Amino acid sequence: MIDDNGEQLGIMPPPQALAVARAKGLDLVEISPTAVPPVCRIMDFGKYQYEQQKRTRAAKKHQKVIEVKEIKFRPKVDEHDYQFKKKHIERFLEDGDKVKATIFFRGREMAHPEIGRRILERLTGELVDVAVIESAPQKEGNQMHTILAPRPGVKKPKPVTEARPVVATTSQHVVGTTSEHVVGTTSEDVPTE
Repeated sequence: MIDDNGEQLGIMPPPQALAVARAKGLDLVEISPTAVPPVCRIMDFGKYQYEQQKRTRAAKKHQKVIEVKEIKFRPKVDEHDYQFKKKHIERFLEDGDKVKATIFFRGREMAHPEIGRRILERLTGELVDVAVIESAPQKEGNQMHTILAPRPGVKKPKPVTEARPVVATTSQHVVGTTSEHVVGTTSEDVPTE
């Protein structure tokens, strides 16, 4: 048995241990029931439960929930669309999320899975410095996918903002009916009566 200060009180029968705990106004908690003899501790169990809940709340607060984002490609993806989707994948990886890159095959495209495999291998090759491949390209039904995770230790660089000089411009608005009052026009542009 262990008392509330962490000191060992030795082996004692359960009724005597309960009497010691009640004398101190605390609870007798069985810590290790499988040990021979079982280990018990005198403590304020309500306070112990509160501290446990507080620790789990603090741990949950500092924890980042990792989402799996999915980007869909087609075997006939255009270069601009590929680059655009690759930039989205880079942004998701920088935010700490995993990415599932999927290629959808339709009709006769399913006879050529090597086209989709080439696209996914190109993607993983270009993202090797920011991503880790969690699963190699694999085909399931009419789609092929790979899962990318952010590379540990790679942080996104913070954008550098430059101070730009503010240029103040003034504009003059001239209202008039004759050509001598209108700015920037010639006598040919102004209608005559």
